Amino acid sequence: MSTEAVGRRSAGRRLADLFHGRPRLQAGALLGGPVAWLVIGYLGSLAVLLISGFWTVDALSGELVQGLSLENFQTLLEETVYKDIVLRTVGVAAAVTVTDALIAFPIAFYMAKLASRRARAMLLVAILLPLWSSYLVKVLSWRTMLSSDGVVNWALEPFGLHGPGFGITAVWLVMTYLWLPYMILPIYAGLERIPDSMISASEDLGASPLTTFRRVILPLSFPAVVAGSIFTFSLTLGDYITPRMVSNDQFIGNVIFNNISTNLPLASALAMVPIVVMVGYLLVARKMGAFEHV
Repeated sequence: MSTEAVGRRSAGRRLADLFHGRPRLQAGALLGGPVAWLVIGYLGSLAVLLISGFWTVDALSGELVQGLSLENFQTLLEETVYKDIVLRTVGVAAAVTVTDALIAFPIAFYMAKLASRRARAMLLVAILLPLWSSYLVKVLSWRTMLSSDGVVNWALEPFGLHGPGFGITAVWLVMTYLWLPYMILPIYAGLERIPDSMISASEDLGASPLTTFRRVILPLSFPAVVAGSIFTFSLTLGDYITPRMVSNDQFIGNVIFNNISTNLPLASALAMVPIVVMVGYLLVARKMGAFEHV
């Protein structure tokens, strides 16, 4: 064996001896890279976003003024148009979340408690299959279907009805479709962890199906519902492509996108709104006990 090979082996041996019997050092070496990326890449970018929200744009030159000012946040609080945009976005996000929960729960319950193994596998494939296609392709498909000569109007025309066209209703429909898998999968995982014996015991004690659902199934699956709602609510808050494609109404994402190149501080200040809304949502969910059984 050459001297170089012996040197490499001895270096590897010394490294192994360094980590042997030191679990904290092993965990630090394993998590050091991901944690550093999280701090620098994610938290660092959020810090820059927050700081730039306090900057301003000179009205004459259009140059960034990197000084601390509450002008952008004051504009968001005082201008009615921004209040309407925030309320519209939060309202649609809440509507999408509630709709997805109502649709997802029966599907997830059937998959977890009633379906055979083969049917469960087929349903999982059917739920995951839309995630394999491009987000933009799905939105464009919905734009085509909701157009005046699209398949939605074609299907409703014999009944004397017509589709919603482009607008807030279209945004709600498209986002409900887009984020539905993100609601089904967490609820399915939560329901699957509920022992069948608990449901059987409730029935044996004389509880009706509705009582069993209200007193047993729903409380135990509530953390999973909240987990799914975090996905649907946050994704809807930050989306700007769907509103741009199927509606002329302004949402938070559209305003941020439109102001990035012309008024970066205002865009940064507005970008903090979804973060504050999500923090408030998580605090309310925690107060309701959503994370006690996680």
